[in-house]
Amino acid sequence: MRCSWAANDLAIHYHDTEWGVPLHDDRGLFEFLILEGAQAGLSWDTILKKRDNYRKAFDNFDAAKVARYSDAKCAKLLTNEGIIRNRLKIASAVSNAKAFLKVQKEFGSFDAYIWSFVGGKPIDGKRQLLSDVPAKTDISDAISKGLKKRGFNFVGSTIMYAFMQATGMVNDHLASCFRYSEVKHGR
Repeated sequence: MRCSWAANDLAIHYHDTEWGVPLHDDRGLFEFLILEGAQAGLSWDTILKKRDNYRKAFDNFDAAKVARYSDAKCAKLLTNEGIIRNRLKIASAVSNAKAFLKVQKEFGSFDAYIWSFVGGKPIDGKRQLLSDVPAKTDISDAISKGLKKRGFNFVGSTIMYAFMQATGMVNDHLASCFRYSEVKHGR
């Protein structure tokens, strides 16, 4: 059995190969930070469909390049039909890239900073039902507060809990899902 939210081919592939797998790569973490922020108010399916376009538009989520985007580059992104054309979300990607680089410099990596909130190990959600999965937690509240203090935006607690799920900081595959035990045992 698989988590019921994975209901189409793209979501099934994402669920079966990526969602909930502990991620310790700064580029990948930056990608999810930007995509989760872009998703605010929209469905994750919408973002998955546009993910390849985001990778092209945002230089494969190279934070150093995104941090240098000019106003002209941001204006051009607003005309890109392959991404969410929201001025605040695009500006957020640039300002978050700058804040991301500062965190990397201070902590050696964004990975070291973000995973410190869970003691470097994934939280085992042990969820039985989809209704057992919270929208946010005390930890996502703390992450949101910490990131906002460091100049990040589009990092509310609900967005950060989705980030935690996507990057494997929490294993929220339902206990009945075949991926729950695979992810738990590092596969």
